Amino acid sequence: MYEVEQKFPVDQLTSIEAALAKLEVPISEERIEVDLYFNHPGRDFAQTDEALRIRQVEDRCRITYKGPKIDPTTKTRREIDLELPTGSKTFSEWNLLLDALGFRPVGEVRKIRRKAWVDWEGKKIEVSLDRVDPLGSFVELELIVADENDLEPAKARLASLAKHLNLKQSERRSYLGLLLGGD
Repeated sequence: MYEVEQKFPVDQLTSIEAALAKLEVPISEERIEVDLYFNHPGRDFAQTDEALRIRQVEDRCRITYKGPKIDPTTKTRREIDLELPTGSKTFSEWNLLLDALGFRPVGEVRKIRRKAWVDWEGKKIEVSLDRVDPLGSFVELELIVADENDLEPAKARLASLAKHLNLKQSERRSYLGLLLGGD
């Protein structure tokens, strides 16, 4: 699977909320997402442009591997995203497992996120409205595609929706990269 994503810093989320309302798209309630990122014991993910994280939302957790970005303008990359068992201890238990295997935590990203799903040009695009302290507010547009042949059409759909929502100057760096001051 490939994640095709674009992220846009915005001064305020209200104009995006209004644009989604005009499209008659409901927006979810706020939720807090905590992402803990790890570095591989044998290679530096900052150098290889990869990521491994555990995400916690209430008592639900997921573990995600993201491969290197495959183009110079978007955050398109291979993604393996797996649901973990539900429960309050899952996050800490998986942290212990990764630590025992030699993975080391490199940073934590906390965001307040609301989501919407927009039917756009025949596909459902996930729109995330994020507030990330201390970075500010962002809008992420994302499509998951199964095949490399779907990458260019997916990028074009995201660009079209971004233009419709008046989103400009996308940011390729991850929230972790922004927080750490890296690429």
